[in-house]
Amino acid sequence: MDDENRTDKDILAKGLKQMGICLLLMFAGPTLLHLTLDNKDKPLYIPLLIVSILLCILAISFLFIGVNTILNSIFKKK
Repeated sequence: MDDENRTDKDILAKGLKQMGICLLLMFAGPTLLHLTLDNKDKPLYIPLLIVSILLCILAISFLFIGVNTILNSIFKKK
C-alpha cells in the first residue's frame, strides 16, 4: 500500500475526540435547556438559559469541526 493513501491516525484521533465532546454537548445542552424552560419562575432562569443555548451552539460547532478533521485525516488535507 502507498503511504499517500493511508489515513493519518493522529489527526483521526483528534477528530474522534472532538466528536466525543460533541456527543456530550449534544446531550447536556438540550437537557439543560429543557430543565431551564420548565422552571421559568426560578431566579437563575436567564443565566441558565444563556448557558444552555451556548452549549447547544458548541455542540453544533464541535460536530462540524470534528467531521472536518476526520475528513482531513482521510484525504490528507493539512
